Order: sequence, then structure tokens, then C-alpha cells
Amino acid sequence: MSTIKFSSLIILTTFLLGSSFTVVKMGLAYSSPLLLAALRFLVAGIVMAIFVLLFKRPHPKEWKSWWKVVLIGSLQTAGVMGCIFLSLRTITAGESSILTFTNPLLVVIFATLFLKSRYRLYQWGGVLMGLVGVSITIGAQIEFKAGIIYGIISAVFWAVSTLLVNQWGASFDTWVLSAYQMLFGGLILLAVSFLLEEPLFEMNGESLLILLWLGIMSSVVQFAVWYYLLQNGEPGKTSTFLFLAPFFGVMTGWLLLDDPLYPSILIGGLLIIIGIYLVNGNFKKNVDRVISETEV
Repeated sequence: MSTIKFSSLIILTTFLLGSSFTVVKMGLAYSSPLLLAALRFLVAGIVMAIFVLLFKRPHPKEWKSWWKVVLIGSLQTAGVMGCIFLSLRTITAGESSILTFTNPLLVVIFATLFLKSRYRLYQWGGVLMGLVGVSITIGAQIEFKAGIIYGIISAVFWAVSTLLVNQWGASFDTWVLSAYQMLFGGLILLAVSFLLEEPLFEMNGESLLILLWLGIMSSVVQFAVWYYLLQNGEPGKTSTFLFLAPFFGVMTGWLLLDDPLYPSILIGGLLIIIGIYLVNGNFKKNVDRVISETEV
């Protein structure tokens, strides 16, 4: 793959990933958060399920395998995305993206504690730098907002689901796992929406455009481009570019929503981005592959 093509696709997929926080924030003007999250992943899950059926991708044959898909969907889609959408009610798109993308730092900590994985000194330096960045981003807040808690919890859910995929993912077709974990996660979010909030979706041209962008461009297209890069490049090298996603989250929030660029966000975000880069720089093979293949 040429350098120009690789760079263009990296920018496209990380832009779609990071800017989705801003698009979700715009969508909350027309919808309750959990219902919007549910609709997004029902659209994406249905489209991808049709794709994997048409192309006859290998599906799990045992019920035990399907329950693993449901569990991953409950964490990766329902847990992560539900918390992200809830966080955006009270904090900016940039703050939410920065907090959510601390998940690679948490993967190192959790993998060390529970899987006895070992990492290099500079990777732990990246974890420390990232945690300092989080402290700066949160600590400078004059008013502590609930969205900060949701943002941190989303990163925890993402890290846990990454480790589960690391343990189970080899037995699944990647496209099938992604399709059905999104579909099941969307169904869980739909049920939770009717239980925990008053579901609302204002139907108009802008709200439908936002929903389609989130469901198709920010989910299906983003995942397809990312997976193409993984298949045709080096996963370890590709994964280092995840640091661009929170950058695009901050910048699109500033450009489209006039979110303020506080010095604490810029400094804290920069430290987190550097930390993510260091952590992803030379992962052990199995953990590196899983982080790379997990979409937001």
C-alpha cells in the first residue's frame, strides 16, 4: 500500500471515529441519549448482519459462542456507547473523546493485573503520562460533572471488552463478531432506553441525516476502512494512529459546536495522546491485535 493511500485511509477512519462524538452531541438535540445510541447500532448491526449473511461469512454454531457475542456486545456497544452518549449531555465532545480513549492505558493495567501480561518500561511511562493527562483534564474542572464519570466508565468497559475479545476473538470471524455484537448491543440499549429514560426521537431531515451518518459512516464505513488497513498493513504500526481519534474529537467539537479549548483540555489531551502512542508502540502481539481490531 502506498504511503499516500495509507495516510488518507488513516485520516479517514480516525476522523470518522473521533468526529462521531461531535455528531452524537448534535444528535442529542433531537433524541434521548440511550435511544439515539440504540438506533445507531441497530442500523449498523442490521447492515453488517446482512453483509455477513450475503457473503456467507462463518457464523458460530454453538449457543455458548453466541452468548460470548452477547456479552461482548453488552460491554463494547451497550456499555461503552451508552456511557459515551450519556456523558455528552454534560461535557464537551472533546472531553468525552479524551476520557474514552484512555482505554489502551487501562488495557495495560488490567492485562497486568488479571492476565499477568508484561510490558516495557516506556509503555508504563505512557500509562503514567496518560493518567497525569486525565488528572489535568478532570482536575481543572470548576464544576465536577456527571459526564466525567460516564466518560471514565466508558473507557473501563472498552478495556474489559478488549481483553475479552483477546481471549475469545480468535474463534470468531471478525466481521461476524463485529456485526452481531453491534446488533445485540443495540437491542440491549433499546431495552435500557425504555427502562431508564423517556425515549424521544424527533423525526426530521437533520436528525435522520445524523442517525444515518452515525450508523453507516461512523460505524460500518469506519470499521471497514480500519479492518482493511489491518489486513493490508502492520497492525502494530496502524494501532499507533489511534491517538488521532481524540484529536479529531476535540477539533470537530471546537469547529462545529464552538466547544471551548481550555488550556487544561489541550495539555491533558496532549499528554493522553502521547501516552496512547507510547503504549501502542510495541504491544505484545496478541494484545496489539485486539486493540487494533476493536472499533468505537
